[in-house]
This record gives sequence, C-alpha cells and structure tokens, in this order.
Amino acid sequence: MENMQALTHAQQRVLDHLIEREREGRDAASLDELCAELGLASRGSLHKHVTALIDAGLVAPMDGKQRGVRLTAAALEDGSVPLLGRIAAGRPIEAVSGRERIAVPPHLRGRGECYALRVRGDSMVDAGILDGDTVLIEPRDTARNGEVVVALIDGDSATLKRLYRRSGEIELHSENPNFAVQRYAPARVQVQGVLVGLMRRY
Repeated sequence: MENMQALTHAQQRVLDHLIEREREGRDAASLDELCAELGLASRGSLHKHVTALIDAGLVAPMDGKQRGVRLTAAALEDGSVPLLGRIAAGRPIEAVSGRERIAVPPHLRGRGECYALRVRGDSMVDAGILDGDTVLIEPRDTARNGEVVVALIDGDSATLKRLYRRSGEIELHSENPNFAVQRYAPARVQVQGVLVGLMRRY
C-alpha cells in the first residue's frame, strides 16, 4: 500500500473534466475557462489542482509557451476502467456487476487491465482501505501469500482480504483486530484479482 497515491475529489473532478473535453475534440482550455466550466470561484484553487495533476504526470507543464491546460499522453492512453460494483471489507457480500466506468490516473492502474470496486466495511482499515474507497483490481486467478485479493467464496460471495495458503486450507486475513481470520478449504475459494491501486474522495 505504501506506493499507492490518491487524487483528491477536486483533483479527480478536474481530471475527469479534462478527459471529457479531450474526447469531445475541444481545444485546450485556459484556467479561466476551466473555472467557468467547473463553477469555481477561485482561479488560485484551480491552479493548485492543476499543479497536482502536473506532478502526477497527467497534465503537461504550463511553461508559458502553450495555451491552455493539456493532458499528457499517459492520461489519455485509457482514461477509465469499468466499475463492477461493490466488494465487502468485512463479511462476504455479493459483488454486484454494473456498467459504469470511472476515470483513473494511469499510475494507479498497474501494468495491465484492471477494474474498480467500491469498498463496503472496515475490516481492512489497518491496510489503509476505508469504507467508501474505490479499489483497483488486476484480474488474476493466482496470488502470492500476503497479497490483498478479491476472493470469491463458494462461487457466490466476494470479499477483499489478505490471502495466505496454509497446510490444506486458505486463510483470509482482515487488517482490523476486531475481525477473525476466515479459513476455507482450497476448493471453496477462487482468487478473482489482486489489489493494485486505491482511490479516495475527500
């Protein structure tokens, strides 16, 4: 978790708007134009958000030679991932599929394809994963001991836990001392993906 970064709600809103403008084929916007389009009263606040996006490699530096705020190639290579529903960080609940997509900075998406899930519950708080967070999952059917995974139990309920393989069983560990370790026969647990990123709205 220590290498994960999160954009604030305001920064994510600016990024989403810039991506939408790009998809519409519009010219790069000035800070004043963005302020008006986003309904912001303070040009200074917007400049801080844009500077944070520049630091994240998502917006090109504004060096005075170009007009407007421009996304980098990294931000445009794939601006969104599918949001497939919710995942329990507590007792297993059903993972609900959906068709929504959300914009995700490239540096949070890992090396390959990924999807997003909303977290419900507080069993992973000591790993920095809070109720309401959005986790980014790389689809995989295997995981190393100690990785945080989406585990499908008995084919119908999914949970977000740290996985360990012990002698003859699978252990799913919470990151909250109030939750007990869950133990299952290997045939009952299917790894559906591994945690690669985290987003949080403030």
